[in-house]
Amino acid sequence: MYDELSEVDIRKMQEEIDYRMREVRPKLVKDLQTARAFGDLSENYEYKAAKQELRRCDSRLRYLRRMINTAKVVEVKSIEGVVELFDRVELYYEEDDETETIQLMTTLRQDALNGVISKESPLGKAILGHRVGDRVEVRVSDDVRYFVVIRSITKGADDESLPISSF
Repeated sequence: MYDELSEVDIRKMQEEIDYRMREVRPKLVKDLQTARAFGDLSENYEYKAAKQELRRCDSRLRYLRRMINTAKVVEVKSIEGVVELFDRVELYYEEDDETETIQLMTTLRQDALNGVISKESPLGKAILGHRVGDRVEVRVSDDVRYFVVIRSITKGADDESLPISSF
């Protein structure tokens, strides 16, 4: 199994790994040592909290490394008039009689509340590869589906300002 990521995604993950190894983890190790010195570990909340933060940091590092190691770098073709990764797409929702502009992005940098939709989401999968004027069925589940009409496509590029998701 691999994750389809952009070169920017991979670079941002490597930057976070470097930052965590250089800045965050040494501080957490020091905090743990300080808390351990407070005495009785069975009733030492500071020690437990410091240990938990160090585990979270290590877990995030493992996650980022695994994502980089299993990543497949996506190649973006720029075909005029076709919805592709990084494009801004104006959609008309028939059922709601509303229009919305979204941007397709890799899963790692999605932000649905701000209109940045993952290409892996039901909406992203449905509109990818379609053209202006296409009426597209979006299947959320076997029971839930809706239709959107692609009103316009603005070619985009990998937006480096978008942060990668954290947990």
